[in-house]
Amino acid sequence: MAPAWCVPGESTKPVFVGIYGAVIGGFAVSALFFLLSSFSSLAAPPLPLPPAGAGAGNLSAAAAAGQPETMYNRPIWKPPPRGERMPPPGAFRLTREMVGARARGGVIVVTFGNHAFLDFILTWVRHLTGIGVDGLLVGAMDTKLLRELYLRGVPVFDMGSRMATEDAGWGTPTFHRMGREKVLLINALLPFGYELLMCDTDMVWLKNPLPYLARYPDADLLSSSDQVIPTVTDDSLENWREVTGAYNIGIFHWRPTEPAKRLAKDWKDLVLSDDKLWDQNAFNDLIRKNFGNPVVGQDELVYSYDGKLKLGVLPASIFCSGHTYFVQGMYQQLRLEPYAVHTTFQYAGTAGKRHRLREAMLFFDQPSYYDSPGGFLSFRPNIPKSLLLDGAHTVESHFALVNYQLKQIRTALAIAYLLKRTLVHVMLNDLPEAEFGPHIDFREYSFLENPSLPKQVKESFLEVELCNEHSTRCSTANRTNKGTTVLLPRNSTEKTLLDTFTSYKNIKILKFSSMVDAFRGFSDAAVDMKFRNRVKRYVGLWCCVQFREIGHIYYDMYWDEKPGWKPLPPQTKEEDHPPWT
Repeated sequence: MAPAWCVPGESTKPVFVGIYGAVIGGFAVSALFFLLSSFSSLAAPPLPLPPAGAGAGNLSAAAAAGQPETMYNRPIWKPPPRGERMPPPGAFRLTREMVGARARGGVIVVTFGNHAFLDFILTWVRHLTGIGVDGLLVGAMDTKLLRELYLRGVPVFDMGSRMATEDAGWGTPTFHRMGREKVLLINALLPFGYELLMCDTDMVWLKNPLPYLARYPDADLLSSSDQVIPTVTDDSLENWREVTGAYNIGIFHWRPTEPAKRLAKDWKDLVLSDDKLWDQNAFNDLIRKNFGNPVVGQDELVYSYDGKLKLGVLPASIFCSGHTYFVQGMYQQLRLEPYAVHTTFQYAGTAGKRHRLREAMLFFDQPSYYDSPGGFLSFRPNIPKSLLLDGAHTVESHFALVNYQLKQIRTALAIAYLLKRTLVHVMLNDLPEAEFGPHIDFREYSFLENPSLPKQVKESFLEVELCNEHSTRCSTANRTNKGTTVLLPRNSTEKTLLDTFTSYKNIKILKFSSMVDAFRGFSDAAVDMKFRNRVKRYVGLWCCVQFREIGHIYYDMYWDEKPGWKPLPPQTKEEDHPPWT
């Protein structure tokens, strides 16, 4: 079966809502620290502040009963006292006592990661504490993360992984090692006798899931899935008979039953036998070994694995994948309230996951993120109705629609580059300045609507309206009048842009009415070449034309400079490369 994103070209219809995020955001791809027990006068590094009162209402059962406060039962977000020595490494070892101090109602919620995912982990914890769930633990795969979480008041244990602190790209040896660590962790936790809600760090909780999970007390395992077509229209478990998507191990709930423990052990043995085996594939293979007999009297559950493990599939409409939440908005269509969103179904790595959560205003950033020193630049997209509504939905009409917008984005990037402002729109990768010119910072399209945006930033804006250069309305005298709107001639030069906006450097947001023909281009050939080299890499590819050996088509930021350009897939393997190579 072809992947969910690989569909016949003739059956594909453009998605117009949030097209910039989908086209640009979705495709813009491209010191060993030792924990010492002798540290004193500890000070927590800067962090996104937790919601008001977040640390006050999550006392553990032990603390509420008047027992002495320890690192195990301390309220979340309450950092250790200043001047207190860092506990010895052994204090962070995962034990039954540690889990018991944090578990609530016999359930422990767990995630894990390395330092590269610190901001994801803080976001994950903030969402849980925000919905009143504090029965959680975070596994640290490196000691740098362990120390930082401890100083922030986040319950953390040492997984003993001694991993590097950098990001592990999907499919890399480090990625597979992280997967094996997850399986080992599940095997370590289940014998403690607590229910385990295991989560990846690239997901967030929107609603307390524990009451929902308690509705199915006989299930040994409740798993999320990659199902993109709903099999139910309410909040019941998926109809397992109709689920075709893979079981996704980014969100799943284990009960410490014997069948579950046997599955965990067999899973561990399987992934340890082959260091290239993807943990999720191994899990799915085991689950489907003896699958298909319904549990008598509980039709939503199915016997699986060894024919004794009772499995339920969490509904993808409310335990959402990236597709059902960000693309389909399935929970909205079915008028349901989502419990969780997992940032799957996107192909721009960790940066893409972060961007998607930011677009949905579900990610917690440092305050500095919302107040860039150079200010921001935004614009109102201009799309003719004919491109949206006229004619058949074909590959050609799709590229005509996207290319029209790419040209506007290209202009916006050029003006942001020139004025040293942050563009509120697209996602991009870091590139060396010597070859690609100065970095162009960005923010997601929903940035200006984010409640975390400071009032002083939101209210400091200037409207910029384009005008025809030779019209009276666009004369220098009219354009220089101070007010809430500035007129800018179409096809402005670098000098015009710099002269116009130099006096507005203290204005935080420039809001352009349009980017169509707003900038003539760079006069310096070297600057222009570096800019072109940079922005050409901000686009990816479209997939796929059916019945072709090479079915994808590359987007081209400078399509309009190539006479007769048409959206065609590469004809040969030699032609199969992005337009900048």
